[in-house]
This record gives sequence, structure tokens and C-alpha cells, in this order.
Amino acid sequence: MATREINPILKQVLELGPTVLFFLIYTRIKDEVYVIGGTEYTGFIVATLVFIPILLVAMGILWAMTGRLSRIQVFTAFMVIFFGGLTAWFNDERFFKMKTTIIYGLMAAALGIGLLRGRSYLEWIMGEVMPMRHEGWMILTRRMTLFLAAMAVFNEVLWRTQSTDLWVKIETFGFPLLMMVFFVSQMGVFNAYTIEDGGDRKP
Repeated sequence: MATREINPILKQVLELGPTVLFFLIYTRIKDEVYVIGGTEYTGFIVATLVFIPILLVAMGILWAMTGRLSRIQVFTAFMVIFFGGLTAWFNDERFFKMKTTIIYGLMAAALGIGLLRGRSYLEWIMGEVMPMRHEGWMILTRRMTLFLAAMAVFNEVLWRTQSTDLWVKIETFGFPLLMMVFFVSQMGVFNAYTIEDGGDRKP
């Protein structure tokens, strides 16, 4: 299927909307207890179960409209389904909270392995939409690896020491904001190594 461009605002709504809806649903039902099949489930777990189909529908719409999904989107969706399922099966919200640690940790590990091999897997993921010379990708990948590792550690400390309410707020708004701040802080790398039209990716 050929890729197509869509309105960037609509794209952001489809990408971020499910997480915001999860936050709104959780906020509304967090103090409720639901009995399903004779088992009691907290509002957090019910919100998690509702979040999974919302995410899949949003991704399906995005795929239908653009003709593609990024590797990170597919990986994240798989992790949400897997850990959301574990959360419901064991009736334990810790699985869903650990998901964020594992996602960031695995991404940091994958990028680190690439660096040890002298490669930038970040370039493989983002190179088509953000053309830069190889040196720039290596610099960005090293920094991204450290950033993701720090995010994994931060999430692990956060969910183990703070309330579910605070974790949900930071998961919904804090982590995306930190990611945005990170990329903005790398504008020097982008400006120095961006390939102009007709340029070469290699030095």
C-alpha cells in the first residue's frame, strides 16, 4: 500500500488521543470497583482494558489513512496488548506500569547494541523522515540511548514509590513532554548534520 500524507493535527490526535482518553476514563472511574465474571477489578484495570481497543482502532484508522505504521508504533501496540492482557489476567496493575519501563529499557538496549556494532538503529527507524549524515545519527543515537535508559529507571522508581494517580498523570503528560524536550534539545545536531536536497547520507 502506498503511503499517504494526512493532516498533521489529525495524525497527532490519532497517535496521542488514545492515551489522553485512557487518562480521562481512569480519572472518571478510578474510585470504582467493577465485578466481571465474579472477580472484582479496580477502575485502573478497567480503564486499561478499555484503552487497548481504543488504541487498536486509532492505529487501524491511521494505517488506513496513511498506508503505514512506524515500527515503534507496532512495537508499542504489541507491548500494550501483552501487558494489558497480563494486567487483566492476574488482576494486577503492576504489569501495566512495568510496561513503560520495559519499552524504554528494550529500546535503549536495542540502540546500545547497534552502537556496539557501529550502527544507528535510530537511523533505520527515522532516517526516511529525518535525513541526516551518519555522524549525526550516531551522536543522536548515543544520546537517545542514555535518555531512554534514564526514562526506564525513572518510571521504575516512579511506579514503585508514588501513587497510581501520579503515575497516570506522568505517563499521560510527563513522558511525552520529556520526549519532546529531548528532541528540541537536539536541534543543534539536526541543524549541523541535516542533509540538504541532493546531499549524501554518508560523509
